[in-house]
Amino acid sequence: MTIGIAASGRNAGLAVFRALAAVERVATGAIGGFATFAAIGADGRLHRASTQRGGTRTLFTAGETTGVAPPPEVAAATRAAVMSSGPDRPVPLDQFVTADTGAGLVTGHRLPNAAGVTGVPVNVAVLERLRAGDDAKTAVEAVLGGDPEADAGVIAVDREGRLHAHNSARAARRPDLGHARRENHRAGAVVEILHNAIEPHGALAALAAEIALAVLAPAAEPTGSVTVRAGTPLTRGDRPRVHVDGDGIAQRIETTDARLLDGEHNCAAIYLGADVVQDGRVLGRTLYEPNAVVANGIVLTLSGQSEIAIGYRLPEDEP
Repeated sequence: MTIGIAASGRNAGLAVFRALAAVERVATGAIGGFATFAAIGADGRLHRASTQRGGTRTLFTAGETTGVAPPPEVAAATRAAVMSSGPDRPVPLDQFVTADTGAGLVTGHRLPNAAGVTGVPVNVAVLERLRAGDDAKTAVEAVLGGDPEADAGVIAVDREGRLHAHNSARAARRPDLGHARRENHRAGAVVEILHNAIEPHGALAALAAEIALAVLAPAAEPTGSVTVRAGTPLTRGDRPRVHVDGDGIAQRIETTDARLLDGEHNCAAIYLGADVVQDGRVLGRTLYEPNAVVANGIVLTLSGQSEIAIGYRLPEDEP
């Protein structure tokens, strides 16, 4: 069993789906075969889907069309988990991701569906502890800590949306493991991934986790934009700034790089995160930096254009 992905937060269903799809595109090994998916919606409903071959390309269908994203109510689920590997695993595939709408979800890699020392499948034992009120970390570590030779790594999502992943002592000795966890506390979002038997194992989990987190906590939309035109002058400053008039048109660009004031340069004249300033007040910080050509401190082009609009916003932790 190759990869387990779990997420909690807004659009967790879509997040784990996209993370797995990304792994399928770039990884080699035991991937792109069976996949089993479970998600718990904000309304408490359990959604399931599974496939034996094709991974995300056959996991969801719309009529006669395969390769589609999860339907909206599944994509928007607030807790979700998936497990996937090569083709043709024992049925029912639901055994690989255990779920209870009142307790949470349990996925993992290797063989979490196999019986543990108590005779109960490892993932079922973890779910039972979640049902009894354990948080995700307590449940996972209690089960795997008491069964060091279980051939499993487990990720649990509890009823509060907390996640925890852990490998048994046996699984942790493998040379082909991957693991990543990413969080955005402000958005209440977290994703965790465990895998083995796919390559590149050193970097793959981090890539997939970043993709999932971008779904769970997408970049904020701009609150405004500044128009920058060819002919705008540059001056030296102690930090990057774009000074705008009442119409949002740049009148002057401040740069910390004095070299840009003499000669011709291909550069980032407007640096990412530059303050957008109007009458001494910071409206926001730039969200994009154009590729600029400047000569003797004057803008000639911006990403090949004579005029460009650049979005800005204040970080969410600022007034």
